[in-house]
Amino acid sequence: MDYYSIATILIVLSAVFGYINVRFLKLPITIGLMVITILFTLVILALSYFDDTLLLRERELISQIDFRTVLLDIMLSFLLFAGALHTNFEQLKIQRGPVLVFATLGVLVSTFLVGIIMYYVIQLVGLNVDFIYCLLFGALISPTDPIAVLGILKQAGAPKKLETKIVGESLFNDGVGVVIFLTIFSIANARGVSPEPLDVLRLFGQEVIGGIALGLLLGWITYRMMKSIDDYDVEVIITIAAVMGGTLLAQQLHLSAPLAMVACGLMVGNDTIRNTAMSEITETYVDKFWELVDVLLNTLLFVLIGMEILILTFDGQYILAGIIAIPIVLLCRYISLWLPIKFFQERLEFVPNTNLIMTWGGLRGGISIALALSLTSEMHKELFLVITYVIVAFSIIGQGLTVGPLIKRLAENED
Repeated sequence: MDYYSIATILIVLSAVFGYINVRFLKLPITIGLMVITILFTLVILALSYFDDTLLLRERELISQIDFRTVLLDIMLSFLLFAGALHTNFEQLKIQRGPVLVFATLGVLVSTFLVGIIMYYVIQLVGLNVDFIYCLLFGALISPTDPIAVLGILKQAGAPKKLETKIVGESLFNDGVGVVIFLTIFSIANARGVSPEPLDVLRLFGQEVIGGIALGLLLGWITYRMMKSIDDYDVEVIITIAAVMGGTLLAQQLHLSAPLAMVACGLMVGNDTIRNTAMSEITETYVDKFWELVDVLLNTLLFVLIGMEILILTFDGQYILAGIIAIPIVLLCRYISLWLPIKFFQERLEFVPNTNLIMTWGGLRGGISIALALSLTSEMHKELFLVITYVIVAFSIIGQGLTVGPLIKRLAENED
């Protein structure tokens, strides 16, 4: 099947499932699409006992899509830029301390806590996995997914200060998490060759600091170009070029493309730059275009996540490990956020129960699945893919549906 046919089928399914969600279920778009797609796939699995034609066609479709490449190398940059473009830069600047600590130290602490605990849990369910691979799992499951978080928080009614912390953290910890994963992946893949600590730090610094620096440079160039003209058509095209060209350049220079796009989006979306570089009509067109890109790619992504259930290995031990991992991952996130919150609590005003809300509102999504798909069979890919899928499904559906009521209930208790 050619790429056009695959894209057409996915967009048609996304449109139909999106219509069903808006017309009948009325759930947040990310949750609704994932629920409908999973149900659709389960129906196809049930029908396969009588006629497996549809099942074979769907499996053929999924097998021809490189989910990791599609998400990490193509979709992610567009989604992160769109998310950063509409993030309150002034509020984020005030909250930059906790956001950066959450996105770096928090992810590192969570990675090691999850890795250590899961090493013993996996043994308890009767499986034998090396510690380094459990640490790799900790790295892929620790970052919260900005794509899932942004879509659901819009309807959750979170206080602006708290929303900025959650969104800001998820935008940055995504890029940091990918770098941590790739660093541990290179160590695990070294086959007995131990990399020097300085090499690991250099790789980490190059990806993170270099990615942010590139993004700021791209944002400044984009600003200067948009300021020097007044043509909304061309200015929209300039923002597209910044994302596509910036992503390609970051990949060639071995810098973090996700972090580069976050930095670029924040700079272009800054109120000061908007007021000096964009006319009112340009601002409207730029915002509407990137909102449409955000919605379209989100719908495709969560339809793909739902369909990925077809490639899972339904082993009882794997599913049990996934169910046990849900509270472990949540607990490790709570612990990883506790120290930074205590540290900044005296200097910045925190919303009551910030840790609880950030823990429950820190959703996992397509990025974790994409990273799990990049594991090798030697790294127990099938096991960790099932565990990751169980956590992601619970996160998006279970946490996503209840984070809004949780925020409202905690707010009422404070009143």
